[in-house]
Amino acid sequence: MDSMRYPIGHFTAVENPTEEQRKQLIESIDEIPNKLRQVIDGLDVEQLTTSYRPGGWTLQQVVHHLADAEMNAYIRFKRGLTEEQPLAGTFREDLWAELIDYKDTPIETSILLLEALHNRFKMLLVKMKPTDFARLVASPTHGTMTLDIAIQRFLWHAQHHIAQISSFRDRICDDKRT
Repeated sequence: MDSMRYPIGHFTAVENPTEEQRKQLIESIDEIPNKLRQVIDGLDVEQLTTSYRPGGWTLQQVVHHLADAEMNAYIRFKRGLTEEQPLAGTFREDLWAELIDYKDTPIETSILLLEALHNRFKMLLVKMKPTDFARLVASPTHGTMTLDIAIQRFLWHAQHHIAQISSFRDRICDDKRT
């Protein structure tokens, strides 16, 4: 079950990444909306409203959650750039996933939101100085971290959810072959 919930494993930070590693992270963030679009391509309404694992969210909820979580992360990141070690806010993602917009909003809306957000985020990231990445934010759930770590967590989170959807696709394809 843990491999269904965490198909790419748990988050592991790279302490003090190099400039080249940062560039790769930024490019990877830029690719996330397209990867998400590709992994949901061809899924029908029944599949999108199916849980990716027993007791988990539906694929549609995962897509909407990704947009909400990344908007929150972007704001926390900007606060980290403009405030001294701000306490990052959290949100009740479990309750947000039950709100009506997760059910009634087309997933394309959240993908478009992610595209716009990632474009803005990339513009910010490519202009940051190395010292900016050393700024700190405090998270009630993850402790104090640098913006270097925050950006890695941001990317991991998106890759984690895309992998959940991809693993669901792999399972349904295997089911059709047998």
